[in-house]
Amino acid sequence: MRRPRLPRPSMVMLPNGLTLANLFCGVFAIVTAARGDYERAVWYIVGGAICDAMDGRVARATHTGSRFGEELDSLVDAISFGLAPALIAYFAVLRQQGWDWIFVFLFAACAVMRLARFNVEQAGRAKTYFRGLPSPVAGGVLATYFWFSQTPIFSQPIISGLPWPLLVRVMMAALSFLMISNVPYHAWPTFSLKSWRGIAGLLLVVALAAGLFFLPKEFFFPVGMAYVALGFAAAVVNGLLDRPHPFEQELAPEGPAPDFDEEFTDGDGRVEDAGHRRRRRRHGFRGSIAPVQRHESEEPNA
Repeated sequence: MRRPRLPRPSMVMLPNGLTLANLFCGVFAIVTAARGDYERAVWYIVGGAICDAMDGRVARATHTGSRFGEELDSLVDAISFGLAPALIAYFAVLRQQGWDWIFVFLFAACAVMRLARFNVEQAGRAKTYFRGLPSPVAGGVLATYFWFSQTPIFSQPIISGLPWPLLVRVMMAALSFLMISNVPYHAWPTFSLKSWRGIAGLLLVVALAAGLFFLPKEFFFPVGMAYVALGFAAAVVNGLLDRPHPFEQELAPEGPAPDFDEEFTDGDGRVEDAGHRRRRRRHGFRGSIAPVQRHESEEPNA
C-alpha cells in the first residue's frame, strides 16, 4: 500500500507566511498612524488585505489548509482589520482628548466577535454568503476614508460641508454592528471561465486591480460603502418580504437531523447518546447497560 505523499514543508509554510505578512502590515499600519503618516498607514491596510485574500487560495491550491491556519488567520485579521483601521481613524479624525477612544474599542470588539462566530459557523465550508459584514471589508472601508478625504471629490462644497467628524463616529458604530449582525453579504466569487459566476469574479478582480493602480483614493471608499449599503438594503427588503436568509441552508448541519431518540437515560439514570445505543444493539442489548435477563416465568420448564 502506497503511503500518501505529504506536502513539502515549504508549501505548508507558504500560506502561513502570507498570513504573517498580513500581521506585519497591520502592526506597521498602527505604528505609521501613530507617527502621523496616515496615507502610508492606509497602504499597509490594503497590503494586508491582499495577503489575506491570497493565503486561503494558496492553501487550497497547495492542499495545505489546516485548522491551525484558520485560527491564525482570524487572530491576524482581528489586528489588521479590527484594531489597526480603528486606530487610523482615531489618530486622523477623532479627538484624542476625551471619550472617542470608545469607538476604537467598539470596532475592535465587534471585529473579534465577528471572527470568532465565523470560525464556529462558516470556517472550512463552501460559502456564497457571509453572516454579517466581513471584517476585511469593514476595516478597509474605515481605513480608506482618509484616502477619500484627501481627494478633489471630497473638497466639493456639497461633500466637504457635511459634519464628517460626527459621520465618522456614526460610520464606525454602524460598521461595528453590521459585523456582528445577521445581514447576509455576498462572498468573494471564484475565478474561472466555466460559469457566469466565475467570469464575474474574474472581472471583479480586474476592476479592483485597475482601481488600485489608477484611482485608489477615489475608488475604494465609495465602492466599499456601496457594498455595505447594498447588503443592508437587500436584507431589509428580504425582511419585509419574509424571505429566509440565504446562508441558512449553507449553515444547516450535514446529515439527517437528530430525532427525539438521539439521547435518553438508561436504567441507572445515566445519559446515553445514539452512538452508544447503536453499539449496544449490535451486541444484542436493549434497554439498559447490562444484558437483558429473562424473568422466571420465561424459563423453560424444569
